[in-house]
Amino acid sequence: MNLAVKLNNLQLPTPVICASGTFGYGEELKGLVSFKNIGAITTKTITPQARAGNPPPRIYETEYGVINSIGLENPGLEGFLEEKLPMLVKLPVKSIISVGGFSQEDYEGIVKRLEDKKEIEAFEINLSCPNIKMKKMFSQKKELTYNLVKSLRSLTKKTLIIKITPEIDDVVEIAKAAQESGADALSLVNTFFALSINIETKKPHLGSIYGGYSARAIKPLALYKVWQVARNLDIPIIGGGGIERASDAIEFILAGATAVSIGTINLVYPNSATYIAKGLKDYMKRKKINDINELRGGMIV
Repeated sequence: MNLAVKLNNLQLPTPVICASGTFGYGEELKGLVSFKNIGAITTKTITPQARAGNPPPRIYETEYGVINSIGLENPGLEGFLEEKLPMLVKLPVKSIISVGGFSQEDYEGIVKRLEDKKEIEAFEINLSCPNIKMKKMFSQKKELTYNLVKSLRSLTKKTLIIKITPEIDDVVEIAKAAQESGADALSLVNTFFALSINIETKKPHLGSIYGGYSARAIKPLALYKVWQVARNLDIPIIGGGGIERASDAIEFILAGATAVSIGTINLVYPNSATYIAKGLKDYMKRKKINDINELRGGMIV
């Protein structure tokens, strides 16, 4: 049975991708996971300068999901090149480098610096982090999205994946702007804005007041966004949001996703990709499907 998928020029052995922010740089989990079941790992988001992140507490577990406000903690571009990339390339798995910033120049600078690194095959351009207090995220305006992606497309021949926020009225409009400006694939969705309050202290549970909500509770919302984009655009989609089991991943593929992204569940079960990949094979065997790509967009309406 074939589990291999393509995000334009990026060939992955399985459709299971470990999401940015929940898998570190891969090295941290070596010995705990089976990399052969992972299509790729997406690194923590890299910004031009090192960041300490948001004030603690940064993670709060609710009854149905997790709110986080990490704040793009990372060693910065130079720290990534010196400390993380040498370890990353030794892992037996493909990697996607998550790129973040606070201006168009930030994103351009990182992509320019990394373009000549032959060991890097793909970028995920994070236009949707909810943990940074910006007046407007890039992916909340189609003009900002279009201009930034067009500029980055001119700077790189590597696979360009654009991660879009779900906190918009028309996800198809933003997705179309990304596609028309040169995106190779889309990543849907990032976390949703969320708030939780301690009724005894009357203070927010998070040090930065609000954060991004993830885990199983957001799956139906994320699934709808993926379906919306897939039925309107012809572009590879990495679908994710609350995936914990193979059945969740299958739903996203049936809705139109080419690959799936597993996030929060990695914090609980780092080797989740193994069980999800096995579950995909079991489903394909039961349904007599030889190629995972035959499932894509197969929802019957």
